Amino acid sequence: MRQGHSVCIANNGHQAAEHCDNDSAIERVILDLKLEQESGLSILVDIKQRLPHAEILILTGYSSISTAVEAIKLGAVNYLCKPASAEDIVQAFSASDKPTESISATPTSVSRLEWEHIQRVLSDNDGNISATARNLGMHRRTLQRKLQKKPSKT
Repeated sequence: MRQGHSVCIANNGHQAAEHCDNDSAIERVILDLKLEQESGLSILVDIKQRLPHAEILILTGYSSISTAVEAIKLGAVNYLCKPASAEDIVQAFSASDKPTESISATPTSVSRLEWEHIQRVLSDNDGNISATARNLGMHRRTLQRKLQKKPSKT
């Protein structure tokens, strides 16, 4: 109850849906991009349907331009990269109409571009690893290894 906020925690989409159904007064949601085996983007869509008035912030350790754009298109008010402090999160909600990070003038690395492309194809396949691997022409285990690695910032 710090800073005047009450908090409820969900470890998966089902628990999040239960919280939404039990408390329609929820105003703000912090949603991780990866929740167990689920995509935070699909959970975002479900939460927006249940709580259309709620502000949703995506928090992730696996940021990419494609997932950021998709999250905003689906109704998130902001998108933050981990680690993020409580102050960063509060500021992201209060400044949801302003971008939180500026775009770098340095070119993006090939490995980062590859990672973002994989994320886009994964999103297009609704998080299905096997279908994504087929679309990318790589072995499923190779794709899983690439997804385990955190991409570089540039």
